[in-house]
Amino acid sequence: MSVERARHGKTEVLTINRPEARNAIDGATSLALSKAFDDLEHDRDVWAVILTGAGSKAFSAGMDLKAFASGEVGSIAGAKGGFAGITQRDFPKPLIAAVNGSALAGGCEIMLSCDLVVAAEHATFGIPEVKRGLIAGAGGLIRLPKRLPLPIALELALTGDPIDASRALALGLVNKVVPADQVLQEALVLAERICENAPLAVRASKRVVTKAAGSAEEDGWKLNAAAVNEVFSSPDAMEGPVAFAEKRKPNWTGV
Repeated sequence: MSVERARHGKTEVLTINRPEARNAIDGATSLALSKAFDDLEHDRDVWAVILTGAGSKAFSAGMDLKAFASGEVGSIAGAKGGFAGITQRDFPKPLIAAVNGSALAGGCEIMLSCDLVVAAEHATFGIPEVKRGLIAGAGGLIRLPKRLPLPIALELALTGDPIDASRALALGLVNKVVPADQVLQEALVLAERICENAPLAVRASKRVVTKAAGSAEEDGWKLNAAAVNEVFSSPDAMEGPVAFAEKRKPNWTGV
């Protein structure tokens, strides 16, 4: 299978399983990822998702050019949610990239579609499309200037040169850099920390932070007010204070 799925408590791990092709995305893989994200979006037992690649060489090399040349472009880029089923998807749950190797071209754009990033020490990041007479067409040119200072985003986009994990960490592009054999475990620890919290509140917090980041403050307050009305009227909003008073762990319902 080109995409493997594994459940760890409230966290689902999706692994792009094409190490022989540096986890490049062909039509079948893009469609499989799209279906997985569809399933997970509506699975009330999943509160966080981790996306990683098989092996230690590549998180993903982006689009499989052989598959592209053989006519799979429709299923590669046209899957629900865009390239790899995620680059144009408004996924409501926390999504963590466990970057186990190089994340280049479309692989970098997949990583940029995730909320948080744990990277291996040998990981690299970049959008080299201009070196081939192309541009990064799956969101890299949109998301990089939101995640990095404009001159740095332009450097990556215009030179096509990659950056290593240590520079990505210094720039705030990734959350944590760890030895290669600890990438998935550290991503699971991060997911578990998130899953200790009320899932409705987590989803609302993600929604407000991500949307407010690109909005005027006045619009941000509107987003905030809607989230407050939704969350404060939920059963979990009562459960949290009661559990605190009773000195026990809360029993979240997520609704």
